Amino acid sequence: MRAIVRDQVQAVPDIHALRDRLERMQGRRMDAPVLPTHPAFSSLLPGGGLRSGSVYALARSASLLLALMARPSQDGAWCGVIGMPELGAEAAEKYGLDLDRLVFIPDPGPRWLAVTATIAEVLPVVAVRPPAGSPAARAGAETTRLAARLRDRGSVLLVQGAWPQAEAVIDVADPRWSGLGQGHGYLAGRELTVSVTSRRSPNARRARMLLPAADGTIELLGAPAERLVPRDRDVYPVRAVG
Repeated sequence: MRAIVRDQVQAVPDIHALRDRLERMQGRRMDAPVLPTHPAFSSLLPGGGLRSGSVYALARSASLLLALMARPSQDGAWCGVIGMPELGAEAAEKYGLDLDRLVFIPDPGPRWLAVTATIAEVLPVVAVRPPAGSPAARAGAETTRLAARLRDRGSVLLVQGAWPQAEAVIDVADPRWSGLGQGHGYLAGRELTVSVTSRRSPNARRARMLLPAADGTIELLGAPAERLVPRDRDVYPVRAVG
């Protein structure tokens, strides 16, 4: 019994050393707090929410972006949207964002990465769409400094597009609209598949959900499923869905 206790005590420093090494390699704290998001996403995201100090690579879907930001905004977090001139206050309010705590920067200019880093110092949730042809999907000094700033401030960055060393990639596929008849009618709701590929798990988690439903709400359809996928790259492709 004494030998077992001694071995356990000796193992504690080794565990701490291993954890420190993993955090240095991954560039993030493994026990970082998590910002709650909509319950429909909690079973898909690592830790059940958006991990502070992390970057998430998103499909270019306004509905997905606003749905992820809604709960933090409702909980009092200031949010920023950079480089999305077509995204307006009306759409944000429809998804429940607090407009009094929402900052829009439609055109950050060529130094958009520096603007993003500055905004991330003061706002806990920041969304950005890199300009077309931007090299942000490749690791570089500026993206490395931005990642360090996010960890220091505990901010969450939601990127519409690929990003190196993302905490997770959130993609959407197979959209199906409701409300249309035989060549006529109004679009009322949309059903699609949301998938999350995380660096923390070998399984891609996916679920079918209404985003949005006909009444503007978000609803999970059935239980999330898992699929084993190979991951041998730091940057994952994300597609554009409206």
